[in-house]
Amino acid sequence: MKQLKDDSNNHSNTADTLTDLALLRLIQIHDSAFPIGSFTQTYGMETYIQEDVIRTKEDLVAYCTSFLFQNLVRGDAILIQEAYAAAQEQDIERLLYLEQLCGAIKLAKESREASVKLGRQFIKTVSPLGTDGFLTDWKARIDSKEIKGHYAILYGIYSATTGVSAHHAVMTYLFASLNGLVQNAVRAVPFGQTTGVQATYELIGQVTEAAKLVATLTETDISNNALGIELASMKHEYLFSRLFIS
Repeated sequence: MKQLKDDSNNHSNTADTLTDLALLRLIQIHDSAFPIGSFTQTYGMETYIQEDVIRTKEDLVAYCTSFLFQNLVRGDAILIQEAYAAAQEQDIERLLYLEQLCGAIKLAKESREASVKLGRQFIKTVSPLGTDGFLTDWKARIDSKEIKGHYAILYGIYSATTGVSAHHAVMTYLFASLNGLVQNAVRAVPFGQTTGVQATYELIGQVTEAAKLVATLTETDISNNALGIELASMKHEYLFSRLFIS
């Protein structure tokens, strides 16, 4: 008599299928072809490049590391985690508060504007894909100008409605953010693609550590200690020539 397979090893079961679909959809929105404009942002890095501060792979890795732990981890990553939890409870008041907080912690005007531009393009792009009704309702708030639509908050809501875990949502966001910076550095500095690949490879371990750290943090841990990066973002709009928006 043929023995039935243990269901715990059956990857065709419903839970596994949901997880796989959610993860693949999360990967899709971070593809360079996904039209939200994330690959036009450098968050002050272009200022450092023009000031000849970032010249080597080591310089780039150092900048990305600082941006990761002093900006993303203590800012957008926590907000994504908090928005994810609020979206699961459909806590609108909490999400409205997080939306305001997201704008408040971004000191540079270009950073705030980038957050909103990315958010609005993101919601516009994912809305026709058959996403959850709660996300559709949130888009209506943006369309009516009740809220601005910051990217981190929308990303947290989207992740919650698609079924991906909060940990994977945060980790993927952190990796995609750094990967975008590295790719833009390759375009702005005389780096080769190989150098960019090496820089990203070196940063992957730090991304996993950063994601673990975020899981231990809450709203009370939100801060902005990347003052050098914020100043570089403020100076960016006054550069003589620019390849990127921020």
